[in-house]
Amino acid sequence: QVQLVESGGGLVEAGGSLRLSCAPSERTVSNYAMGWFRQASGKEREFVAATSQNGARTSYADFVKGRFTISRDNRKNTMSLQMNSLKPEDTAVYFCAAVRQYSSAIVYTTDTLYHYWGQGAQVTVSL
Repeated sequence: QVQLVESGGGLVEAGGSLRLSCAPSERTVSNYAMGWFRQASGKEREFVAATSQNGARTSYADFVKGRFTISRDNRKNTMSLQMNSLKPEDTAVYFCAAVRQYSSAIVYTTDTLYHYWGQGAQVTVSL
């Protein structure tokens, strides 16, 4: 069982930046593909960004391309989401997710393919 803990959420003005981090309990996080999803109030959960098990491949939702960057450091057992140029519509609870995967070529963008989830971190962007 892998436990995921997000940190770094908060309140920021439009145009500002936040960095979310995900710290899995599993020491061999390098064997997991990981991703970020978000859920705004009253809306369905949606894909934000994902990375393969060694970070060689990444994928982004169109609405965050050029603004968000997903990264991971397997030696430090962490994954991060750097969010720049934030907009009010980015306001949501952001979830870290992981699924065991040994291929460095595979990235998952569908939430149903992930097996482990964090508790979520609130990100609020004000005007």
